[in-house]
Amino acid sequence: MSMLDIFNNNAFSVTSLTDAIKSQRVYSGRLGELGLFASTSVTTLTIAIERIGDTIQLVAPSPRGAPGETRDMPKRSISNLSIPHFQRSWSVMADEVQGVREFGSESAMKTVQGLVAEKIRVNIADLDLTDEYARLGAIQGIVTYKGGLKLNLFSEFGMAQPDELDFDLDAANPSDGILRKKCSAVIRDVRKELGGVSFESLHAFVGDNFFDDLLCHREVRETYKGWGEAQILRESYIGKNRSSNPMFEFGGIVWENYGAIDDTGDGALIGIDTNSAKFVPVGVPGLFRTYHAPADYMETVNTPGQRLYAMQWPMPNGKGVHGETQTNTLHIATRPSALMRAKRT
Repeated sequence: MSMLDIFNNNAFSVTSLTDAIKSQRVYSGRLGELGLFASTSVTTLTIAIERIGDTIQLVAPSPRGAPGETRDMPKRSISNLSIPHFQRSWSVMADEVQGVREFGSESAMKTVQGLVAEKIRVNIADLDLTDEYARLGAIQGIVTYKGGLKLNLFSEFGMAQPDELDFDLDAANPSDGILRKKCSAVIRDVRKELGGVSFESLHAFVGDNFFDDLLCHREVRETYKGWGEAQILRESYIGKNRSSNPMFEFGGIVWENYGAIDDTGDGALIGIDTNSAKFVPVGVPGLFRTYHAPADYMETVNTPGQRLYAMQWPMPNGKGVHGETQTNTLHIATRPSALMRAKRT
């Protein structure tokens, strides 16, 4: 009996390999940690987003017994978005399982399963990074994929991208209170674009130079001096949502340093440009969505999509098995006009 016969075991079916993935650690990245995106499984390869206007309306008083005001109903619009397919391939060669003894098949099975799990784990890391890169684009309203393909959510939903606010952080002699005024302007703009929908807080993901100049700004330093939180000026950390990124709160906004670094090795930067800030309203139902479509296998047709899939099949020359790990995932912001942005100067 060949060791490659092990791969005919149910433990290596699409269902079993996919289930095995669920027990492995997911490296979701900072945006994944915050839980901003609500996930939905769909059975199709596209989704339809319906939008009915952008605002809510107040009801004017009318005389008792008289006809009420007729609401001006905004037109409905529908956007159809395709869910992209991402895949990483792997293989297990016969030589890699050559040393596994047939005697004691249970041990042999565990050894081969461990080898396959390691192959899958390495490729999951690539897909996790791809997810974080897409989420990073979604919080800015423009999702960019490797190869230059872009999903411009402003164009898709017929909304204008907000202008970039200049925080003028390199000003030699800033006016008193000017920084708080700019923070208030951002919060008001977000509230306006959300059409009265409330949000819990405003979170800013900030590039390195922007963050450093903001933390050193005279107005920020004077705010924290003289009270118990002055240590923030030394440590740059605050609040329950601490992470490995420096973070502090000022002007009603949580500022988190999420500087861009090349985690991919191919030039795609994960993070925010060094002179920029991106503002994200937290606690808005349905603002950020993730959709999972089914894999392109016969077993998964018309089934609710899962985040990750894996499968394997024999090589035609009998020297091993091919395998692949894939995800079919779309990350979007449903109201990109509420995603404000700023520049250092």
